[in-house]
Amino acid sequence: MRVGIVGTGAIARLHARAYRRIGFSVRGAVDVNAAAARAFVAEHGGEVFADAEALCRHSEIDYVDVCTLPNVRLGIVELCAAHGTPVQVQKPIATSLAQARRMNEVADAAGIPLGVVSQHRFDESSVFLDAAIKAGRLGRLLQCDAYVKWHRSDEYYGRPGKGTWDVEGGGALINQAIHQVDLLRWLMGPVRDVSAVWQLGGAHTIESEDNVSALLRFASGATGVIQASTAFWPGYPERIEIHGTKGTAIVTGDRLTTWDVQDDVGSTPPVAQEAASGASDPMAIAIEPFERQFLDFADAIRTGRTPAVGGRDGLRALEVVDAIYRAGRTGERQMLADV
Repeated sequence: MRVGIVGTGAIARLHARAYRRIGFSVRGAVDVNAAAARAFVAEHGGEVFADAEALCRHSEIDYVDVCTLPNVRLGIVELCAAHGTPVQVQKPIATSLAQARRMNEVADAAGIPLGVVSQHRFDESSVFLDAAIKAGRLGRLLQCDAYVKWHRSDEYYGRPGKGTWDVEGGGALINQAIHQVDLLRWLMGPVRDVSAVWQLGGAHTIESEDNVSALLRFASGATGVIQASTAFWPGYPERIEIHGTKGTAIVTGDRLTTWDVQDDVGSTPPVAQEAASGASDPMAIAIEPFERQFLDFADAIRTGRTPAVGGRDGLRALEVVDAIYRAGRTGERQMLADV
């Protein structure tokens, strides 16, 4: 696969390393900072394109990987749709539900695959839990919690647009904990309603939340908690805890660290002690799940199927985030429309 990359920051460099490892090539890149684009292709190959449209329409690009800030991704998806080019975007899919819905609409109308990078679905722990839950190994699910108690420095938020509503769509929840929101929604099913409290700029000079706590009720009747923060020094590995009538599973970082299940039968759980986490360093994350997702997206392009994490999955995760933000603003419980 030949990939065109829009936006050449840190996550684009990680993507490029993953592409090299799986035999894909970076055909070209574009960035609003021309010098950054030149430095990127000097390291990872390809050529610098004049603008995003030139990259999206190029006949030698099999798909476009959008690594920009989320507020500009809709326009790039529209360009890809106009030229029939498959497109994958970083999480979160967008800064608003209206943008995310439009992205799905234009991709559907053009008949192109739209993927959202949510690489933690491809962690060994996630793949195991998905199968185990479907097989009923945890019994009836009662509670599912996500704790993302991370730390980001003042320098991290000193970059233009960081922690703003317009550019990033919010703070710790939409940018850091969106992975865990996606996993909860994927493993547990639809969320019925949420309540939340938050702190806006509790520890950083930002306009959005750097600390939020939410209570969830799932359509199944199960309940849950999401805590997301970038304010807790030095930062601790994220955790997902799933409790059912037969036992408990805990994922720490990207690894299954607890599997306490009564009378369990089935494949051996991949319990591990060490895990990768971006708790204090955004780039201290495993590269293998990215490789698996990129291979899945390429297969979806070749076969015409929907990617494992498509545009509607990105929309569903954003719907939960949006409801929590509405609950934070109003102090009232918020219902989700998709239930």
